[in-house]
Amino acid sequence: MNAIVEALKHSPIFRRKENAGDISKAVVVQNTAIVEHISNNTQTKPGLTPGLTSDEIVKEAPPITPNVFNQGNPEQPLDEDKKESGNEPPPTLPNAWIYDGQAYDLSDFIKRHPGGEFFIGRMKNRDITILVNIFHPNPQKVKKILKKYALNRQAVPEDIHPKYAAPEFLFREGFDSWRDTPKFDFDSQERLLDRIKTRLNTPEMKKKIAQIDFLFDAVTIILGIIYILVQVLRLGFTQYMPIYLFVPLMVGLRISLAGAGHYLIHRPQVGLNKALEQIFDINYVPMAFVVTDGHSLMHHPCTQSEVDIKRNVFTAMLELPRFYRIPIHSIHKFAHVLTGMFVRSFEICILGFKFGVKDLYGSWQGSLLHYVGLFAMRILLFGELIMFWLHGDIGAWLAQFILSLWISTFMIVASHDFEETKKDDSIKETGDWAVFQIQNSYDLTMIGNKYVDCFLSAGLSPHRVHHVLPYQKSGFANIISEDIVREEAEKYNVVWLQPKNFFIDRLPILLKHYLLSPSRMAQENKFGILQEHLHPQQLLTSIQYIFKGFAGIGSI
Repeated sequence: MNAIVEALKHSPIFRRKENAGDISKAVVVQNTAIVEHISNNTQTKPGLTPGLTSDEIVKEAPPITPNVFNQGNPEQPLDEDKKESGNEPPPTLPNAWIYDGQAYDLSDFIKRHPGGEFFIGRMKNRDITILVNIFHPNPQKVKKILKKYALNRQAVPEDIHPKYAAPEFLFREGFDSWRDTPKFDFDSQERLLDRIKTRLNTPEMKKKIAQIDFLFDAVTIILGIIYILVQVLRLGFTQYMPIYLFVPLMVGLRISLAGAGHYLIHRPQVGLNKALEQIFDINYVPMAFVVTDGHSLMHHPCTQSEVDIKRNVFTAMLELPRFYRIPIHSIHKFAHVLTGMFVRSFEICILGFKFGVKDLYGSWQGSLLHYVGLFAMRILLFGELIMFWLHGDIGAWLAQFILSLWISTFMIVASHDFEETKKDDSIKETGDWAVFQIQNSYDLTMIGNKYVDCFLSAGLSPHRVHHVLPYQKSGFANIISEDIVREEAEKYNVVWLQPKNFFIDRLPILLKHYLLSPSRMAQENKFGILQEHLHPQQLLTSIQYIFKGFAGIGSI
């Protein structure tokens, strides 16, 4: 396993360049990082990148600029005494969770957490301030519970894992979570989020949301039944399901069910939801087992900051020559379906049960449904491929596979300006978390009906409300909450922009950026288009990219 990880770190395909990484690489070492961190229980001091020489250490730490993304007092420089040469053994990480600058030990609360064990276990040695305030309808109740687990001391840099216990290549060189985790004001009752929650927490609104959540789940079940029926008709009664009908139906159903899964990974990770959240994977793109962390616990609370690893989505593709990207990446993901995701799933399972189950779930029983769902989804996707191959209908399967893969892939990056790599994170600087979410998110439309688009956009239709209220259980709940969010936002002079159409407004920009731009090597060496596609190193990169798919490397 270590050999695979080291190979990845040094591979030109997945090496991080120009502050860009690839969330799609997270699965390679995401869970490895979790369990090895738990096993070793060690960290390097904040502010240092592991592996630097003593000369490189002197050059590393960038100056701090006082903006919303600085942790602590922005007027105070980092304590130079906190740095170390890198030759001493790293200190042991304590059992610590940080809230509002204070340290807590929530080890005994992991199994009691109403939102599920994983959310608490994974946040060990992180700052949970934003999470507590945005994922709970009434954060004040949570704060009272936290007092029971207080260590009665202020947090120190040694309480925090400098890289979120996540793969280092997901962050820029020199990233330090103590310093670079966003800090917003949640104490004032005049915050936009508090005003929105006050209106949503009325008995009448709670009842409406509960009813609409039930309707969302009912629609999801119906879509699941249709999903099975469409494939049965294609395989057994082809005359009733011609390919020109089968392909668009399957693409729409996969994206819609992934949209339902999108909301399942935001729900409490308890009971059957631990297994059902894996529906998120049905469009061939993500791997919910690890995305739950990167998406729910890093992207949502820290949108567009350096913690937001989603803004680094699939830049590994930019290592490939531009005209090779569609075929090579498609083969790469096809290899995931064949063997890659099984390899990753077994490695995650072995490492998790060997090192990390108790810390993440409190017990192995708490983790069981997560692992069951993980393997069930891999078996489902592989089994569908085998059935179509045995029935001599592999062409129909490939057509729906490629369209589902590419439309879903671009949807991941359609709802934020992730392609604007030079955009200053603090361009819309504000200390109000909810205001920042609205200013840095897009709503997407597909056909123009909000309730249909909620599924066809993989849950991204009511995206701004989803970012302000990530704890809500369904896209339908976000839709009926939109008027309240918009009305309250207007009181803070926040402009509520019109939704963007995925096909007209966003897709052309994304195609140009991700498919038509020269490869990084071509840009750095000023290659012409022929040299970009025929250079030996570029050909080697393309071949490696395919083989890494069979090993499960490079999936979200």
